[in-house]
Amino acid sequence: MSIENIAGQVAEIYPKALQELIELVAIPSISASSFDQSTLEKSAQWICGKAQKLGLESEVIQIQTADGKVGRPAVLATRQAKAGKPTVLLYAHHDVQPVGELDLWEQSDPFAAVERDGRLFGRGAADDKAGVMLHLAAIEAADPEVGIVLFVEGEEEVGSPTFVEFLETYKERLAADVIVVADSNNWKVGTPSLTTSLRGVVQVGVSVAVLDHALHSGAYSGPTLDAPTIACRLISTLHNECGEVAVAGLLSYDDAQVDYPEADLRKDMGMLDGVELTGTGSLTSRLWTKPTITLIAMDITPTAKASNTLLPKCDFVLSLRVAPGQDPAAAGAALVQHLQENVPFGARIEVAVNECGPGFEAKAETEVTQIAKWALREAWGRDSVDIGVGGSIPFISTLAEVFPQADILVTGVEDPDTRAHSANESLELADWKNAILAEALLLTKLGA
Repeated sequence: MSIENIAGQVAEIYPKALQELIELVAIPSISASSFDQSTLEKSAQWICGKAQKLGLESEVIQIQTADGKVGRPAVLATRQAKAGKPTVLLYAHHDVQPVGELDLWEQSDPFAAVERDGRLFGRGAADDKAGVMLHLAAIEAADPEVGIVLFVEGEEEVGSPTFVEFLETYKERLAADVIVVADSNNWKVGTPSLTTSLRGVVQVGVSVAVLDHALHSGAYSGPTLDAPTIACRLISTLHNECGEVAVAGLLSYDDAQVDYPEADLRKDMGMLDGVELTGTGSLTSRLWTKPTITLIAMDITPTAKASNTLLPKCDFVLSLRVAPGQDPAAAGAALVQHLQENVPFGARIEVAVNECGPGFEAKAETEVTQIAKWALREAWGRDSVDIGVGGSIPFISTLAEVFPQADILVTGVEDPDTRAHSANESLELADWKNAILAEALLLTKLGA
């Protein structure tokens, strides 16, 4: 099938694909355990039905592990390769993040997707239901001769707790020569990308205590500081004067592949006027190949309930992003040691590593990556850019370990204004259509 024919097929099915994406977004498949988990079954069954209509043998699987963990519903759909043709594993996830504060959304219902100015707004419209529909639409447009393994996970947004067990259980059915992960970014709107590196992630829970009970702050302040203030002083030791991570033993390197103008970064981040950037080195290295530490939670009295009290204990959570190539367990140990050695005034401290996920570094360029870049260029009409991503997708390293012979392509449809995990998440529809065409071309070329 020629490029023109495939492009024609994509143009023909695009309106239906967009309507189906809107239908999928309407299913509020939030995987966080405090939300209705039946929505995940509904979402998975919806995807399973669409895959069956494309001729794939499809089922919804909810794995149960030996240690008692129960996975969220996942979709596994397959079609055998024609003789002598490779098999391609297409990954995406159908679970989404909670919507947060509703009054921050410009539409009343985040699950009623709305198109405005060429973008589709809604929770999951980009992350990652656009990836799910990208795969389905590309298969329909190309009808390739390659074998297809469609794996749509249902628990990526909660850390993929049963991912390893799923791979081990269904390893033979998941085996592939090429793996395409549609859960990453493009460099900018109108510029396609392949993600070649991802930072690892470590999450650490910390508890600081100074008293065995609360005290009147007027009567007893002076001889001791309250636990939240102790915690803040400890947190302040994690960065130096220019805002770089000051924990010994963490890998950090400057590996700028593309230039990110400061004005563009400020705009993309929504940084307020006058706020200074932190760190040193190229902006892309600060985003992709240097460690960062973020305070992501702290238990403290809300302002509406303020009282004159010395709080005896303070719990908080840190998220450490680890440079690609560093063992996250070693990085977590370094952070734990730093916290234990720097807690002020002899306060009691308890530290636990709650989560630990590896980063990712792509192989050197192969024939498959060359084909992928050709497909992106044909679809967008311009060369693609190799990028790193500061966020973490730990399961990609797991895929590389389980299927070491496979070429892994990390693609996606997000862009700097997607606002995944935030209010007003959105998808640039022109880029999404191009991504469908690029994947259809990739599948066709691999089958040739």
